Amino acid sequence: MTTVASHDAKSRDRMSTERLVEAAYEPVRTPRVFEEITAQLRRRVIHGHLKPGDRLPAERDLAARLGVSRNTVREALRVLEMAGVLRLQKGATGGAFVASPKGEVVAVAFHDMFQLGSVTPEQLTEARLFIEEPVIRLACERRTEEDLAKLERNVEASLRASKEANFPLRSTINLEFHNILARATRNPMFVAIIGGMISVMQHFVNTIGPPRGNAVFESRRRFIAHLRARRADAAIAEMADFLREVRRQYLSRLDADGAMKPAKQAPRRRRAPR
Repeated sequence: MTTVASHDAKSRDRMSTERLVEAAYEPVRTPRVFEEITAQLRRRVIHGHLKPGDRLPAERDLAARLGVSRNTVREALRVLEMAGVLRLQKGATGGAFVASPKGEVVAVAFHDMFQLGSVTPEQLTEARLFIEEPVIRLACERRTEEDLAKLERNVEASLRASKEANFPLRSTINLEFHNILARATRNPMFVAIIGGMISVMQHFVNTIGPPRGNAVFESRRRFIAHLRARRADAAIAEMADFLREVRRQYLSRLDADGAMKPAKQAPRRRRAPR
């Protein structure tokens, strides 16, 4: 009797763990099949149709539902595994399972929300102003000398990129400043949230172009000085002033409907005649 009861309990556990989500899958008809499969599965995770621990249909079944080859499905699942969205398990009880949320998944979710139009550029820049404050306050309490050194090296690298007129690189380095600051809180939730927002900001900047001007350098130096002295209110005020100016620049590049206007390409230099 004990053996039978134990077997039944294991069967119930297995059924709950391997629960198939029967929501209808859409046949993939776009030429970019691979990207559409990963995007469709990610949307299901974002909107709660797939939850941590849910087991996806078998590769063969999923390929039939999507109207694609089994190899294409397999490659898409591998990419989602590397992104931390899925956990692939081998064996008789294996399959593709939705992974528990991690920092990487948060970043992917934020990025997908932005791509799908669930978050506007104005909402994104507005959220940054509010979320940075508790991050800075906690970083002031917990920062180490190594954290300060990393922030200073970041500013130096940004300055070098500016002198080389590599403004896209400078923008990427400037955004990384916020990730370093988030890690100084020693709180993985803040690291994940800021990382997700910065990932979206990077896409935003890539589309409309990096912010103009060199005010960032003096602002960063003042900010680090406040952080070193643990002057939280002064550091928050400095960052808020800077982000408001960046926000003003970004929003000025949106069209009347709030959509992003692609950055203008710099004219190519004409070669001198030989």
